[in-house]
Amino acid sequence: MGARNGVMAATMVQAGLTGVSDVLDGTHNLFIALSTDPKPEEMLAGLGSRFYVTETAIKTFSVGYPIQSPLDALLSLRKEYKLTPDNVGSILVKIPTDAIGIVGESAMPDVNCQHLVAVALVKGAVSFVDSHDVKLMHDPKIMEQRAKVTVMADKALMDPAAPRGAVVEVTMTDGKKVDHFTKYPPGTKENPLSTEAVSAKVRDLMAPVLGADKANKLIDQINNLEKVASVRSLGAVCLRSDLKALR
Repeated sequence: MGARNGVMAATMVQAGLTGVSDVLDGTHNLFIALSTDPKPEEMLAGLGSRFYVTETAIKTFSVGYPIQSPLDALLSLRKEYKLTPDNVGSILVKIPTDAIGIVGESAMPDVNCQHLVAVALVKGAVSFVDSHDVKLMHDPKIMEQRAKVTVMADKALMDPAAPRGAVVEVTMTDGKKVDHFTKYPPGTKENPLSTEAVSAKVRDLMAPVLGADKANKLIDQINNLEKVASVRSLGAVCLRSDLKALR
């Protein structure tokens, strides 16, 4: 959204649109619009030494934010203990109390925690396509695993310093119980993604539209942005003759 707004602002100026000279001043300014107790001096705190862009969270999974930690925890357990639909008896997912109303039972797959945990167990990953596929919610294999998943609110996870942590407890068919606590979802400033992980995320988003070759080329140019002579060349990578695929 931030990138879209930036491009939109630039094209509006290019088209001749005008606006107020200073959105931070005047009777109806940005501070008053966003806060009942604005502290504009905070804009200068740490100026030149603290860069908020480095603290921006990047979602690993294209799902509702409270599901980031449950998926990370489940996939960590799946890898460590070689979990499969056949050796998992039940899954208990504990999330903060303020999250249960957001990602509990929902008809929208990308905000349905039970469904996505089931998808992760079956597939070992959750792609953008998976998390937005309504038909997948009715897949017999997924539904069978979803019946094993219980999501509950846990007051102990209401931590202001880590507001989106989660605990996943798995009971295996042999009675063995394993659990994993993801305090900070991958992609947060406390648990940042590697360049390779970010590239994998954007490749999942772009390849279905641009094709694998163009997606990889664009990723390579972005990862070596200091060597790109003109930003216009990035747009050229995205151009394709079949514009219908972008609609």
